Amino acid sequence: MARILTGIQSTGRPHLGNILGAIKPAVALANEANNDSFLFIADLHSLTQIKDKVTLKNNTFQVAATWLACGLDPKKTTFYRQSDVTECTELAWYLNCFFPYQRLKLAHSFKDKSDRLEDVNSGLFAYPMLMASDILLYDADFVPVGKDQLQHLEMTRDVASRINHKHGEIFVLPEPILQQDAQFILGTDGGKMSKSRNNTIDVFDDENAIKKLINKNIVTDNTPLEDPKNPDRATVFQLYKLIASNEESKTMAEKLKAGGYGWGHAKKELVEKIISSFSEERAKFEHYQNNPKEVEEVLMEGAQKAKKVAKATLDRVRNSLGYN
Repeated sequence: MARILTGIQSTGRPHLGNILGAIKPAVALANEANNDSFLFIADLHSLTQIKDKVTLKNNTFQVAATWLACGLDPKKTTFYRQSDVTECTELAWYLNCFFPYQRLKLAHSFKDKSDRLEDVNSGLFAYPMLMASDILLYDADFVPVGKDQLQHLEMTRDVASRINHKHGEIFVLPEPILQQDAQFILGTDGGKMSKSRNNTIDVFDDENAIKKLINKNIVTDNTPLEDPKNPDRATVFQLYKLIASNEESKTMAEKLKAGGYGWGHAKKELVEKIISSFSEERAKFEHYQNNPKEVEEVLMEGAQKAKKVAKATLDRVRNSLGYN
């Protein structure tokens, strides 16, 4: 049985891109019989950006409720909050002491902001070692990552190899499951869906808010209603195609090409498809919003399961370093 580990930061309620590109694929992996999945909310990582406790706590809840609403089964996976397993920060310190400063300077998480050092805190600089701790603490065999996170996984393997070479086979060396096109989910502006671009779609919002966002934010050309339109160049069609069936997508494309079918019609169908496709998730999400204690109970049970594995790994590390 392979152990798979995935984490998502608590930076706010996940949007359509997060759900289609990360959460749904992770839940599908967790539901496979031969996989032992560890899925967690990386709230310690979020502290590099968010310093307000109310915001951080609310974001963490929103993320947890979204995972559960999107089909995560706590009986089939170990689902927990990163900060509830304190072994993670202890292991991160040990890893930091084995990893070269010069290598950390090359990490994308730091390098991309190194021209504005006044905005870089020490936590952001050491981010790759906390991520390494997240993975190594649970003997993960595989880690689904996008190309932007592949470097951090390579650093994880590097620091684990350094310690293994000096102190014996302590850590499992994780392999990446490289996620390709699934990670690129189109935003309302035609670019990659991202909170930083303000181009996201919140599938849990009320229908009127979604309708207003789609009508206002998705830009279309000025092709007259009666004229043929090119669906391949239309953001509204590309978004529709992400969640509609092949047959439904084909039908919309044909209507656009035929003419007499406007962008307003396409946007209306997109709104209806979002509401209908995520009706079950929306109902579950509303339930968790009204019953937050259920979410907290799931997270605490998951943390207890995670801590058993984490403690065993940390005991191996402490013994090898001379702390026990």
